[in-house]
Amino acid sequence: MKRLGFKMKLLPGFEQEYQKRHDEIWPELSNLLGEHGISDYSIFLDSETLDLIGILKIEDEQKMDELPKTVIMQKWWAYMADIMETNDDNSPVSIPLNEVFYMP
Repeated sequence: MKRLGFKMKLLPGFEQEYQKRHDEIWPELSNLLGEHGISDYSIFLDSETLDLIGILKIEDEQKMDELPKTVIMQKWWAYMADIMETNDDNSPVSIPLNEVFYMP
C-alpha cells in the first residue's frame, strides 16, 4: 500500500461550503473510491492560504488513474468546480507532494 499526498486550492469564502459538501459526501462516491483501492483518505485545510492538503492510501495507482473516466467522479468534479481551482475538465488542480517524514 502506498501513501500519497497532494495539494489543491479552495477559492476564498467557500470554507464552510467545502466542509458542508464533504460532510454530505455522496455514498456512491465513497463506494467508488473504496472500489478503486483508496482508503484512509483525509483532507486538511490551511485557513490562511486556503490550501487543501489531501493524504490517502492506495493499493494500486493504476486503479486510481481510472477514476477520472467514471461518471460519478466527473459529476463530483463539476459539483465542486465553483468553489476550488480546477482544470478545463473540472478536475481539481492537484499538485503532488513529496513525503519527507512518516511515523507509523
